Amino acid sequence: MKSQGRTPLMDVLLSRAKRDVTSFHTPGHKNGQGVDPKLRAFTGKNVYKLDVTVFPEVDSLHDPVGAIKRAQALMAQAYGVKHSFFLVNGSSSGNMAMLMSACHPGDSVILSRNAHKSTLSGIILSGVWPIWIQPKVDQHLDIIFDSDAAQVEEALRQFPEAKAVFITSPTYHGVTTDLKKIADLCHERGKLLLVDEAHGPHLKFHKDLPISAVEAGADMCVQSTHKILSAVSQGSALHVNSDWVELNRVRKILSILQTTSPNYFILASLDAARRQVFFQGEKIFSRLIRLAEEARERINHLRHIYCFTQGEIRAKGYDLDVTKLTLNVTRTGLSGHEVEHRLAFEYGIQVDCADLFNLIAIMGTGTTRRDVERLLSALEDIDRKDPGHERNWVLQLPSLSTEMVMTPRDVFLQHQAKRVPLSKAAGHISAQTLTPYPPGIPVLIPGERITKEIQDFLLDLADKDIRVSGQETDTLRTVKVVSTR
Repeated sequence: MKSQGRTPLMDVLLSRAKRDVTSFHTPGHKNGQGVDPKLRAFTGKNVYKLDVTVFPEVDSLHDPVGAIKRAQALMAQAYGVKHSFFLVNGSSSGNMAMLMSACHPGDSVILSRNAHKSTLSGIILSGVWPIWIQPKVDQHLDIIFDSDAAQVEEALRQFPEAKAVFITSPTYHGVTTDLKKIADLCHERGKLLLVDEAHGPHLKFHKDLPISAVEAGADMCVQSTHKILSAVSQGSALHVNSDWVELNRVRKILSILQTTSPNYFILASLDAARRQVFFQGEKIFSRLIRLAEEARERINHLRHIYCFTQGEIRAKGYDLDVTKLTLNVTRTGLSGHEVEHRLAFEYGIQVDCADLFNLIAIMGTGTTRRDVERLLSALEDIDRKDPGHERNWVLQLPSLSTEMVMTPRDVFLQHQAKRVPLSKAAGHISAQTLTPYPPGIPVLIPGERITKEIQDFLLDLADKDIRVSGQETDTLRTVKVVSTR
């Protein structure tokens, strides 16, 4: 479409910057003139001319009538949805907005336990009852899968009162679930499908990538345009593609969640990234897919490092965005954290994240063949130097199908908490979130009854001196629970 060649917001900002306007508005650096000289010497001054505040020429994110409105309309057109909203607080704000827009306090939502932590924030803000699906653990690949269609269908059968289903696809590892089938299951029953597609803003623009949430029929989805495409950090989009969602409610909620002083450089980069992927996405991702598959093949010729393939994932009923490389390093005798540290400080390579078992290397529009060769060379060097011996580590989860006694919102806002010894926590109602890494899944969430199995699982982690996110103390010896007094 010819209209996709336009970048209304970026053009307005660039035009204004070239006019050399004298600033008597926020921010205080005044077009970069007041920036610390050391920082300005590195960045140059031009970038600061894009850092403006809200006034008619550049439009308002909270009440767009000009350039932002036109830019969001082009984003919606590019993705084939009814409406797109720009986000400057990342996909976290989008996850919260989806739950708050789709549900009212007291509604219930079905979701997989491996949802991003911003989803729990959305649960607290919206006041919904979460109905958790136990994630599937694959101890051969040392990864966790999101909910599949069969799990969603069973949950909908058990909990017909649920208002919506919330799915994370792709996962951090690039694994996607059968969103088309899940969308059909939801819509047959009059339920909304909400998708955290933070890692999939590119899927729609290449035929060899998994189906995107908007094409599969999601009612709402959020995408981190900055994660894979060329927007700068925090630049994301929330897409609405359903008559069941009230757009004005979404607008009001986003106005609550987003800053009244948005960074216009982030907004302009969203405009530019949309145009780029619309016209060049097929070419860019054909190149990246080719590079990724070549890299995967070379990695799988190493002795101690392994990268699973699309064929393996499809055999398990899922699909894979091959531009994400999950590097299993357990046979090196090193943890993923140790290999991550070596890559960073010995080879000058930073991966996206690591756990005991894996590293995740994310490719994006800016990834070059030189980058990939540098990573492969470092991995080959590590593989050659390390004698290799497999650690006796096992990826496992306790049963998380525990009783939800109170909503997380009620615990967060209304109830007093106390600490009890972890060894005596079973039977109490949790007042905190505890997330061990790995697997990066909350084993305790506010409002849940603590079971003996979860208590013992946490005691085992404490004995191994494994720090658990959310523990709030130096050692995991106590847990915060709801006080009944």
